[in-house]
Amino acid sequence: MKKILLASAIALFAGLNAQTGFGVKAGYALSTLNSNENSFELDGAGGSLKSKSGFYIGALVEHKINNKFALQAEVEYANLGGKMEVSVPGLPGVKVIEKMNFNRIVIPISARYYATPELAVYGGPYVSFKANNTVKIDVSGALVTNQAALDEGERRLENFFDSSLKSTDFGLFLGADYKVYKGLFVDARYSFGLTNMIKNPVNNEKLKMNFFQLGVGYKFK
Repeated sequence: MKKILLASAIALFAGLNAQTGFGVKAGYALSTLNSNENSFELDGAGGSLKSKSGFYIGALVEHKINNKFALQAEVEYANLGGKMEVSVPGLPGVKVIEKMNFNRIVIPISARYYATPELAVYGGPYVSFKANNTVKIDVSGALVTNQAALDEGERRLENFFDSSLKSTDFGLFLGADYKVYKGLFVDARYSFGLTNMIKNPVNNEKLKMNFFQLGVGYKFK
């Protein structure tokens, strides 16, 4: 499936004619890591997965089949991932927050339907590839006196994600965009991750990523 997606994107970029236009886009991304253990408790410490804010930036090419239908391929750099909040036993009000940044190259391919000349709804598959994984650990409700320990924790988590998670994942997305003025448009979509991102799951453990994107773009004639 991944090879088919890549081949489709290349073919779409290559088959240019007067009905094909280019564009750029950028905006806000809200991503969530979904596990079959979204919350846990261990030795009095409780933790839960939360959504994380990020961003995306990318380029697109759209090929119009007629006034109603079009195909579109995109390439995006997206700051995705999730956040883990852990309560510290014996220290009420103190939380350790682990921000997991899964920076991805996302390639979505969509079929588009123009309900009006300005409004298009669309959907299709996407494939994403790991650019890099970074972790930022913050502590709320207490003064950090050992920054070196936090730095070491970040390094260990980054190494763990690099070795334990798959470098590619696949999913589906649905969205809509609206042309505001000339080539300027606003865009919103939701993407559903279908791939279990864990390389070697134990006891049927799963980790998938969903993300919402809201942004603006410009299409050149």
